[in-house]
Amino acid sequence: MRDERAADLPVDLIIPARDEAETIGAVLDELPRQRLRRVIVVDNGSSDGTGEIARAYGAEVLRCDAPGYGNASLAALATIPIAPSVVLWMVADGSDDPADLALVTGPVARGEVDLCIGTRTRIEPGAMTATQQYGSAFAAWALSARFGLRTTDLGPFRAVRREALEALSMRDQTWGWTIEMQVKALREGLAIREVPVAWRSRRGGQPKVSGTLRGTIGASRKILAWMAGAALGPRFDPTP
Repeated sequence: MRDERAADLPVDLIIPARDEAETIGAVLDELPRQRLRRVIVVDNGSSDGTGEIARAYGAEVLRCDAPGYGNASLAALATIPIAPSVVLWMVADGSDDPADLALVTGPVARGEVDLCIGTRTRIEPGAMTATQQYGSAFAAWALSARFGLRTTDLGPFRAVRREALEALSMRDQTWGWTIEMQVKALREGLAIREVPVAWRSRRGGQPKVSGTLRGTIGASRKILAWMAGAALGPRFDPTP
């Protein structure tokens, strides 16, 4: 049942970014700003002026030199009070389509669910490698089998109720942030919904995960560790 009190919950957007000077301006320019209370770009140790460009496009810029998607996310969350609101994540390379923003935030802002995940169904040719697609599908299948709730993707375009997120005690500092959130949300019995979204080819710059051996191995290890944690039960936590 819809919670009328939650209908106008403010939305704070977090965009972790490292060396995305070629893309961050266009990403910010496409955003429907009227739907957002804050746009927080976390400059995660960039050396190419990403932060300065983001600021010029009207974003609030935080500097976090500790590398990792999780570290950047934790730095931004520290500035968002634990109060009724929605926290949204997007990537900085243009792969997420801001036109889907309302689809992702709406169910949470209306009080229908605690977590809404954009599942990548409209994928531009070449936007995901075969390894990425099969890896994400396998992880989603394993989570579905473990928790009995259909999961299809580990997509980064997601919105979560701020108070629900605090209860998850997120800790992963690097590549395991998204799957940690899903595993813990499933363990805690949060209301979760998936909505179909686009996944575009990055609009410029160099990939930080799929395009590097270190990133691919690191992300794969984190996903496998959290899948093992899901199988072994709530006391197992693979984060440091």
